[in-house]
Parts: sequence; C-alpha cells; structure tokens
Amino acid sequence: MSKKFSRRGVIKALGLATGSILSFPVGGFDENGRPLILPNPKKYPALAKPVTAITLGAGNRGNVYGNYAEKYPEQLNIIGVAEPIPIRNERYCKQHKIDVKHSFSTWEQVFALPKFADAIIITTPDDLHYGPAMAALRKGYDVLLEKPIAPTEKECRDILTLSEKTGNIVAVCHVLRYAPYFIALRDKIQDGSIGELISIQHFEPIEHVHMAHSFVRGNWHDSQKTTPIILAKSCHDLDILRWLVGKPCEKISAFGSLKWFTSKNKPKGATARCMDGCAIEKECPYSAMKIYYRDRQRTYVFDLPEDKEAHGEAILGYLKNTNYGRCVYQMENDQPDHYVANMLFKDDVTVSFNMEAFTSYHGRRTRIMGSHGDIVGDMKQFEYTNFLTGEKTTWEMETDGHGGGDWNLVADWIQAVSTRDKSVLSSTIAASVESHIMGFVAEKSRASGQIEKVAL
Repeated sequence: MSKKFSRRGVIKALGLATGSILSFPVGGFDENGRPLILPNPKKYPALAKPVTAITLGAGNRGNVYGNYAEKYPEQLNIIGVAEPIPIRNERYCKQHKIDVKHSFSTWEQVFALPKFADAIIITTPDDLHYGPAMAALRKGYDVLLEKPIAPTEKECRDILTLSEKTGNIVAVCHVLRYAPYFIALRDKIQDGSIGELISIQHFEPIEHVHMAHSFVRGNWHDSQKTTPIILAKSCHDLDILRWLVGKPCEKISAFGSLKWFTSKNKPKGATARCMDGCAIEKECPYSAMKIYYRDRQRTYVFDLPEDKEAHGEAILGYLKNTNYGRCVYQMENDQPDHYVANMLFKDDVTVSFNMEAFTSYHGRRTRIMGSHGDIVGDMKQFEYTNFLTGEKTTWEMETDGHGGGDWNLVADWIQAVSTRDKSVLSSTIAASVESHIMGFVAEKSRASGQIEKVAL
C-alpha cells in the first residue's frame, strides 16, 4: 500500500503557512536559466528596513543572490559592487541602480572606504574568498559567503576564528540545507520513522557536459589554483551528509582519479580547438561547437550582448580565444572525474559518497537505511518504507536546480542579519568549516591511500 505524506504534515515540517502548496511559486532564474523557487513569505515578520549589501563578484552566483533584491526590495538593497569585467559591472550597476561611486573593479577598493553597508556578499572565484572575507569581518560587515569557504583548511579556520571574535553573522552558501526536500528528509530521520540511522549511500552525478564545462575547460580545471573538486563541487554533499547524520565524522577513506580527460585519450585527428578542423568534432559529445554554438548550453559564461542576433558570432569569438573552445583532451586539467569516499561517523553510522562525471543526468540521489525503515530519494521526491507494516509513503514537490534552497538561504541570512540572531541559520560558518575539513581529509586519504582520521 502506498500513500502520499499528508499535506498538513509536510506544511508543518517545512514551516509553511497552512494555505501553502508543494508546487512552490517561482521567480527569478539561476545561472542555467532554471526558475528559482520563492521562499515562504509568512515564515518571518516584515523588516523595519531592508538589509543593505555590497556584492563582490557579479558573475553567476552574484546575480542569483543579488536578484533576490529585485524581487524583495523591502528586504535586500544592493548598493555596491566590485567586479573587474566591465560588462558585468555595468549590467549589475544598472540592474540594482548602484551609484557610480560605489562601483569598483576590485574587492580591495571596497574596504579602502569606511563601512557603508550592512553586509558583504562574496561571490568571487574560490581563491579570492579568503581575503575579502577577512577584510569584511575586520570592517564590521556581516557576510554571505559562497562555497567553498576557502582553498585551505587553515584559511577556513582563520575565517571561523575571526567571525567568532567579531561576532558578525557569516552564512556559507550551503543551499541544500535550505531546500524543502532535504529539510523533509532530515525531519523523517529525526522523528524516528526509520528507527536508528544505520547507513547512507549518496550519489552526485555531475553530468558529462557540466564536468567538461566547469572542471575540464572551466574555472575549476586546476585544483591548485582553485580548490579540489571534492570541495569545489561536492562540499554541498559533505555538508548535507553531516547535517543528515547529525553526528561528527571520525574517519574517511577516499579514491578517485582523472581517468578520461587526458592526452592519452585524445582521438586521432583531434585539433587543439574544436573549431580548427577537428576530424572527429561531429562525433565528440564534448565538442565545444556542439555544446556552446549548436546547442547553446551554458553560454552564460560568455557575457553575450543584448542583441540575440549577435550571439552566434560572439560565441565563436569566445571559442576561438578562451579555454571553452579547447579540446577536452588537451587541457591542463587535474580534477578527478570519478571519486568515492567512505566515511565513518560517530556511533558506527557508515556513509558512502560517489561523485561521477560520466552521467547523462544530474541531481543528487540518496538512500537512507534505518533499523525500522528506509528512504530512497532523488531531490524531487523520496519514498519511505516502514519495515513493520510494509507501507510506503511518498514525498514530492516541484523544484529548481538546488531543490529550492537558493533564495531560502538568502531569506534566512537577511533575517539573521536584521535580527542579529545566528540561530536563524543552519549553514553557520562553524558547521560549514566542519564539513569542509571532511573534504580536506578526503583529499589527504585519496593522496595517501590510507584511512585518515578527522580532527575537528
């Protein structure tokens, strides 16, 4: 026998108003053009005045979080931006009506001035998180910090220490904690439905085009200049696993490598760039001409002109002059394209995590095993089975790329800043540092081939 979770029960679990439904309203779009789910407007009381913020980095994530201010100007007002790419800076200033005196090309210029906003939104590249975060805290700003926190464990701990010293609000953008799906999943574990938690299997399918785009050709292709893929892509997953288990991780063993996107797998006839007469371009699933020019996927990285008629020529220009047009077998990439981490948590809870590049799909898959029931889910729905009765119960909802977490995170952060109450946040800097350390330990294990202890 199967049934759906009661509507009233789900509404209660998510802190929704009684009149809410699970096909949540949407507004705004993420970097892939997918609509963003709106947060519950009745969760918090109205603010006396909007939180003012300066965005450092007007790229994809800077726009996702900044766009919240357009939808909810009574809650968030973006009054400054630091962005070195002129077209991004200009568009962001126009969008948010930012005074020219608060438009900067570097983050350092922001902190050369006296404090002029409540908070800083840090969406710079991974290797430029530490400097702005430390400077913001020293100036007395509250912070919304894109993940990963920083490229090294020491830098992560430094930010945590300074945040505790200053008392400022720091939220890390672990948006999955704010997704209704994962909230309901965690509640199901905590209410005892599955009995005692025994084990979790968690799978992150990156999707083959996403891997080629971001971690072979893109900004994160070099782990030494950015962060290891276990943090750059999967610190979300380590964090959500720590949150679901509710206990500290004690040991990790990890394996993985860069197996496919290497020069030894370069097809005969492949050229340095896909548009340079490559003999197998039409047969290659990773062809830049196919992905960006013919299919027009992930073209948000190109800062295309307003005139759509000019997009084709502009894309060809980018493919001719940037890494996005290069052969995936001839890049200087070093990120693993498959990764396995086995984790032992306190009280003998075991967790296995797989990150895989070679899938035709994306969206996390999770299996949770308890002494009296189990749960199987895919970020859009999960099914709970009661071992005693055999009854199956399904939870499902319409969702966006991060399960509805993006703007729910921003909403909670704004409330925390406005009320000076860190308890509003589930992704506090302290919690986030702990799951980051798990990532650093996993990398140590992958390099050593040994089981490594997690020292928090």
